Amino acid sequence: MLDNKVALVTGASRGIGKAIVEVFAKNGAIVYANARKEGDLDDIISENIIPLYFDVTDNSGIKNAFSQIKKEQGRLDILVNNAGIMKDALIGMISGEVMREIFETNVFAVAELIQFASKFMIRQKSGSIINISSLVGVNGNKGQLVYSASKGAVISMTKTAAKELAQYNIRVNSIAPGIIDTDLHSFVGKEHMAERIAGIGMKRLGTPCDVANSCLFLASDLSEYVTGQVIGVDGSALI
Repeated sequence: MLDNKVALVTGASRGIGKAIVEVFAKNGAIVYANARKEGDLDDIISENIIPLYFDVTDNSGIKNAFSQIKKEQGRLDILVNNAGIMKDALIGMISGEVMREIFETNVFAVAELIQFASKFMIRQKSGSIINISSLVGVNGNKGQLVYSASKGAVISMTKTAAKELAQYNIRVNSIAPGIIDTDLHSFVGKEHMAERIAGIGMKRLGTPCDVANSCLFLASDLSEYVTGQVIGVDGSALI
């Protein structure tokens, strides 16, 4: 489904990002996988999975990454903005430092990566940008004021970028996962996890592959007339 396409996936060392890289590569893409820490991608590197180590909040790191892609491939067909952080706190306990950290990674970095990727794609007159948001970015959630605001901002950016870039045949969509079985939720005790699963219509946690397969659809030509959409991958979860 992705033969001859070049992709960049951020936050690819584990969980959803890692699954996206593996699904894309399996379907024929050349995938540039991003992580912050050198060596974190050693277990997935292959002939068509190329590691790029940089922090998405580092402008020079982003520039160097796109320069490498341009030099080696001359094009970029798919960008998946997956890198993100989640830090929960009740309203009275939120610090300015946490607010800045979450927005720098979840919002400002996404905007900058969209800017760099769109330069490639405008020249090509084609491309697909996929922004990973969250169900809480749509519905909100107690204890996640800043995180949900950041993911809501991702959805707003998606809709705006889709309108601006449609004239260049560039699609911009967002996926809003519900509760996915990754280490982000490893701190939740068994009792609380059981409560969360009870609130999911399909009565199970989502898997990283559930999200990756939705990304595959949006990255492929099967979605060539789909843009500005927010696709929930949540098993009918209630928050």
